[in-house]
Formats: sequence, C-alpha cells, structure tokens
Amino acid sequence: MPVKSDTWIKRMAREHGLIEPFEPGQVRAVDGRPVISYGTSSYGYDLRCASEFKVFTNINSTIVDPKDFDSGSFVDIDNDVCVIPPNSFALARTVEYFRIPRDVLTICLGKSTYARCGIIVNVTPLEPEWEGHVTLEFSNTTPLPAKIYANEGVAQVIFLQSDEPCEVSYADRVGKYQGQRGVTLPKA
Repeated sequence: MPVKSDTWIKRMAREHGLIEPFEPGQVRAVDGRPVISYGTSSYGYDLRCASEFKVFTNINSTIVDPKDFDSGSFVDIDNDVCVIPPNSFALARTVEYFRIPRDVLTICLGKSTYARCGIIVNVTPLEPEWEGHVTLEFSNTTPLPAKIYANEGVAQVIFLQSDEPCEVSYADRVGKYQGQRGVTLPKA
C-alpha cells in the first residue's frame, strides 16, 4: 500500500472531488494573520476544523454509553474559537467533505502544534468508498482550559492506495456514518 503524494491528491481532488473545498497549497497565513497550516502537504492533506463544536459537559451526570448516547451531554457552540474544559473533550467536524476511492484507506493524525499543547485529535480511518464530513474528537489532557481554532489546520490525512480494490467497501456495507454532514454523534 503506497502512500500517495501531493500530485496524486491534487489530481484526485480536481478529477474526482476527493476533497471539497480543496486547498492545493499549504496555507500558513490568511489576510496577513498567521494560522495553523492547512491544505496539501508532501504526502497528505492538512484538514481544517469547522466552527461547529459540541463540548462535553457533566451537567446531567449521565453515563457515556456508545450504544445509547445522551446528546444532552454536550453544549453546542458555533464560534471561531472553542475552549475545552480541563480533562474534557469536544466534537467538531471538518470544513472539508471527503469522497474516498474504493482502493484507498486513509489514516488521520493530529497536528504537532496541538499535540505539543496536550490536545489529542482522534479520528478513525476513512474507509474505502466512505464519504462525508469527518467528525473530529479533541481531548484536552491538561489541567487547564484549551483552545481549538476553527478554519485552521487540526490534523493530517494520509492516503494509502492498495494495488487492488477491496471486495466490500463502506458503501457496500451501507455504513451508518455514510454521507454524514455536521458533527455526528455515536450511532448504535
């Protein structure tokens, strides 16, 4: 499974809508203001976080159950900055909408800028023929509040292409997160 280069990413974005909206270069400043970089890198794509956040709260003293998730455990925030309480987490979504080819699997890793601040970005692999906005999870592992910046880079997606298409894709299985838009909570 070779890792795909910036040339492949640009071609797939242009010809097949791999990533929309797509940034062909690496953006480090917007209107002269420095930002955490996003866009195409040598062997991946640095994705952005949208301004739509769900911050975990223990106000209802509920149990976190992935089979019966209580959406009341979150406070909705729509802002350019999200502050995550100490030792807590938030969900967000990418600005970008992804369409993964049948012979490609992606792995997503958090950017070092956030990791060096104790903020862990978690994303599961994007499977062959999955499409949608990626739901991001930010864990604040510090004893202090932590900021996440919308419309700036938060994680890098690496594309791995097989020498043959998979037998059964995410679309074939009619995966429960197919075509998701917005921040998507766990589904049983």
